[in-house]
Amino acid sequence: MSGTRPDSAGNPVAHALQLARETLPPMHPAGRPFVAGGVAATLLARRFSKRLGLVGALATVATAAFFREPKRVPPPRDGVALASADGLVSLIEEAVPPAELGLPAEPRMRVSVFLSVFDVHVQRVPANGVIERVAYRPGKFLSADLDKASDDNERNSVLMRTEDGHELVVVQIAGLVARRILCEIREGDKVAAASTYGIIRFGSRVDLYLPPGSTVLVSKGQRTVGGETVIAELPALPKG
Repeated sequence: MSGTRPDSAGNPVAHALQLARETLPPMHPAGRPFVAGGVAATLLARRFSKRLGLVGALATVATAAFFREPKRVPPPRDGVALASADGLVSLIEEAVPPAELGLPAEPRMRVSVFLSVFDVHVQRVPANGVIERVAYRPGKFLSADLDKASDDNERNSVLMRTEDGHELVVVQIAGLVARRILCEIREGDKVAAASTYGIIRFGSRVDLYLPPGSTVLVSKGQRTVGGETVIAELPALPKG
C-alpha cells in the first residue's frame, strides 16, 4: 500500500504543492496586511532597481515568517498547563498576578518565556477551560527579558478556569520593539488547549501564573514549544 495521496500521485506539481502545504506553516491573519504591503512595495521597488526588489522580497518573506502559525498538537495528558508561547524560559519565580485581574495579592509561581524576533509569536491557550477575565493595561516598552518588564511594560492579562477548576493566568507582555498586543478571546469563551488566542509584534514575553501546589517541569534556559511543552503539573483538587 503506497503512502502517496491518490489525488497527487500522478501529478508532480500537485504533489509538490501538497508537500509545501504540509511543510510551510500557515500565517496568522494579523500578518496579511503587512505581507500584502510588502509585496506591493517589492513590485514597486523592482521597477526602479532589481537590487531593491530583492531586498523588498527578502523583507516580505521575513515578515511572513514572523507571523507564522504552525499547527500544534497538545500532549494527551490531563491536569497539566502547557506553554503559551515558543521561546526561552527566562524566569521561574513567585510573583503576585497583575492587579487588574482582581485576584488576591498573594504570590504564585510564575514561569516567564521570552520570545526573540525569530520565534513563533502567536500565543496559545495553556489548558482546556473557560475565560473568566481579560484585562489590558498600557505601559512602557522595556526589553522583555528584564525582571521589571512584567510590572512596567504594556500587557494584556487573561484569567481562565480549567475544566478541573484551576485558575491559570497568562500575560502577554510587549517588548522593546513590540508595539501591538492582539488578544482574540473574550470573557465567557470556552477555549481548547494549544489553540491560538493572540499575537504580539515584534519581540515579547509571556508569563504563566500557576495555582499553588503546582509542580514546575521546565528549567530556566529551556526552550518551549507553545501548545506542546508541559510547563507544570497542576495539583489534584479535593473530590466532592
